[in-house]
Amino acid sequence: MNPTAIVDAIGYPAAGLGILIESAGIPFPGEVMLLAAAAWAAARNQSIVLVIVFGFLGSVAGADIGYYLGYRGGRPFVERFGNVFHIGPAHIARAELFFARHGDKAVLAARFILGLRTWGSMLAGMAHMPFWRFQVFSALGGLAWAVAVGVAGYVLGSNLSLIAGIIRAIGIGGLVVVALVVVIAVLARWRAARL
Repeated sequence: MNPTAIVDAIGYPAAGLGILIESAGIPFPGEVMLLAAAAWAAARNQSIVLVIVFGFLGSVAGADIGYYLGYRGGRPFVERFGNVFHIGPAHIARAELFFARHGDKAVLAARFILGLRTWGSMLAGMAHMPFWRFQVFSALGGLAWAVAVGVAGYVLGSNLSLIAGIIRAIGIGGLVVVALVVVIAVLARWRAARL
């Protein structure tokens, strides 16, 4: 089933479903689902705010599940299921080292990095990062991600074939970078106007 069919079937909750699955540790196209939900909202004159809220809630809930699995299962759990996704012990060791050095920033940035978005929450749990601290940075990253991807999908939403072409041309990560640049430019202009 393609993302647009899922969005047509369940509406707003589809915006959070993909990222919930992906953030819980299962490789899944969370960005594509949010983009499709935002495009659906634009095409049908629905609320982009609700799409962003569902995307945010799905990202936080999924990250909490991933954190819990990493916290309770530890490295043996991640290694057992990492093999299914071709993530070996060496990859996990490098990720643990990176996370030990940059825990807060890693949780915040994980939303925007393919692969780390899937495993970042589990790594935070494995590292026994305090849950409240994890929750703060996870929520900030999830909100920024939901706004950036949701707005990009909404702006481009009147033309789904354009979205598909952009994704094929620059990849999902590239699309997020473009969306971030646009959001930063808009915020900079808004801030300059207020000064």
